[in-house]
Amino acid sequence: MPITTTTAQPTLTALRPQEREVLYAVGCGLRDDEIAAALAVPRDVVAGHLARILAKLGLPDRSAAIVHAFDSGLVAPGRGPRRRATGQATGQATSPAPSAAARRTPGPRLQISLLGPLRAWHDGRPLDLGHLRQQAVLTALALCPGRTVSQQELLDGVWGETPPSTKVVPVYIYRLRKILRVGDSPHEAIERDRSGYRLLPGAVTVDVARMEELLTAAGAAERAGEPAEAVRLCSRALDLFRGEPLAGQPGPFAELERLRLTERRIAMVQRKLGWQLQQGQHAEAIAELSALTEAQPLNEPVAAMLMHALYLSGRQADALSVFDRTRRRLADDLGVYPGQVLQRAHRMILRGDESSLGPR
Repeated sequence: MPITTTTAQPTLTALRPQEREVLYAVGCGLRDDEIAAALAVPRDVVAGHLARILAKLGLPDRSAAIVHAFDSGLVAPGRGPRRRATGQATGQATSPAPSAAARRTPGPRLQISLLGPLRAWHDGRPLDLGHLRQQAVLTALALCPGRTVSQQELLDGVWGETPPSTKVVPVYIYRLRKILRVGDSPHEAIERDRSGYRLLPGAVTVDVARMEELLTAAGAAERAGEPAEAVRLCSRALDLFRGEPLAGQPGPFAELERLRLTERRIAMVQRKLGWQLQQGQHAEAIAELSALTEAQPLNEPVAAMLMHALYLSGRQADALSVFDRTRRRLADDLGVYPGQVLQRAHRMILRGDESSLGPR
């Protein structure tokens, strides 16, 4: 079952009217002396109210009270108070709460990049995403588009078998909402429901999603008989990578996604190079294939593609050297013989059968 902070704690109805006012002011970020001045009460009275608020709501400290004020809907960070028709007033004029449609309308577009170290921008201006674990929470949301991620999933994915004893996820979500809400925009990039949290569709663009869009378009171009366009689109998708995906991100979820995205990139390179070979661009593909075999010395399909490109570029000896090198690595590292793909390429080169060469 997902952990839900608000359902495990008493609601605001447990508070007396002035306690609600104090919680409201704390949620707005006011200090005790500022709250005392606003409510025209002594400062020690404010401190007493806050102590009772923490006890009634089961909260450990002031930071948790700020988060609770936000999650309960009493205060929306970055927008000031969001009051309900409760009959309590602070003496300050308030604006009507925005409609659900208005709250869900995307604000200024934000960009998040995961195909390298995590980065986020607004209009080209980089955003400080805070602590690494806080960044990992954002990463989990960004890699689950259109899906609500429960607090338990975030705890398991970011902390693994050593979850924190404090309720830190709501605190991180609170901070991320403030970071991702730019300027005076009334719109939130992260929304919360009873099951957990998710990035609001349309509020943020993520490079992983853009990569998949480009790959889908490349596949459509191939099926339409346009391999040159397929290569161009696949190259654009590969250009989105800025190094190791999710570099430095902690937690088991980031580790699994890092491996998945790395394998995805390798598969994309193979696909693009296969299209290039089909178009006779053998010389152009050799450099990239050589680098890929260096990085993936046990990848037999890539080695076979490199052998093909070298042979058709008039470099038969180099092509056979690739086979010998790969065969030795397979034997030394895995104790296995080359598979059918590599053996077939080797036989065809020895026979000089160009018509049978090519990626399988």
